[in-house]
Amino acid sequence: MEMVVQGVSTRKVNAITEELCGASFSKSTVSGLCAGLDARVRAFNERRLDGHYPFLLVDALFFKSRDDDRVVGRAALTVSGITENGKREILGVRIGDTESFSTWDETFRWLKGRGLGGVMFVISDSHGGLTQAITKHFQGASWQRCQVHLMRNLLSFSPVKLRSEVAAQAKLVLHAHDMVEANRQLDVFIERFGKSAPKAVACLEEGFTDAMAVMALPEAYRRRLRTTNMQERLNEEIRRRERVIRIFPNDESALRLMGALLAEFNETWAERLYINMDEFKEWLVKRSESDVVSNVVTMAL
Repeated sequence: MEMVVQGVSTRKVNAITEELCGASFSKSTVSGLCAGLDARVRAFNERRLDGHYPFLLVDALFFKSRDDDRVVGRAALTVSGITENGKREILGVRIGDTESFSTWDETFRWLKGRGLGGVMFVISDSHGGLTQAITKHFQGASWQRCQVHLMRNLLSFSPVKLRSEVAAQAKLVLHAHDMVEANRQLDVFIERFGKSAPKAVACLEEGFTDAMAVMALPEAYRRRLRTTNMQERLNEEIRRRERVIRIFPNDESALRLMGALLAEFNETWAERLYINMDEFKEWLVKRSESDVVSNVVTMAL
C-alpha cells in the first residue's frame, strides 16, 4: 500500500516484491490490498474540523477515470487551511464531474458541515463557479485572487515578443510594498502597454482589486498568501503519482490514492509552524477597535 501511495506502479510493485520476498502479486491482488487504505482515507477526509481557519486555499486538479466502458474527465477539489495558531492543515478532497459552482458549492457545504469556520480570506484562481461559491458560503470574507494565475492570464493576452516586458512590469504592480506604489505602477503598466497589449491591460485592470486584497494584511503575511502556490505544490505531488496510473479504474480508487497521500502530507504539516500569527492577532484587535470607533462616530452623526 505504501509503495502505491508513493507512486510505484502495480507492475513495479510486483517486480519489487518478487525480488525482495520471492512472492508474486497480481494487479488485482495489489488493488485489493490497497482497498485497506479506505478506512484511513475516510477517517482523514471526514474528521471534525475544530477551531478557526482564518485563511483558506482552494484549487482543483483534473484527471481521467473509467466510468463503465468510458474514460471521462474528473476534478479533484482540494482545500487547505491555516489555523489561528499558524499551522497548515489539509481539510479534505472531493471528486466531482468538473470544476463548477455546483461541485464547489457541495464541497464548501460539506466542509462547513464538518465544522469549518472563522474564514477571513479565501485564496483561489478566478474560476467563475468557484468565486460564486465562495461568495455564497463565506460572506464577509475577503477573496484573494491568486497572483500567479493572474500573471498567466496576462501573458496569454500578450504578444509573444512583449511577454517578458509585460511580466516584469506586472510584478512591479503585484509586488508593490503598499497600495500607493501599486496604483502608481498600474498607471505605468497601462501607459506602457495600452496600445501594444490592450487585452493584457484590460485583464490587469479587471483583476487588480481582487489580486491586491492581501495588502490589507500586515506585510509579513503577504508573500505566502498572495498565491495558491502552497496548494499547487500538493497538486504537483498528486500529479506525479497520477502519471504512473494515467487512468484510474474508478473514482473510488482516485479518492483512495489522493486521500492517502494528502493524509500523509497533513501529518507532516502538523509537525511544524507555518506562520507566526501574533502580528495577525494584533492586527485583528486594532481592526476591531477601529470598527468600534467608526460605529460610534456614525451613531453620533
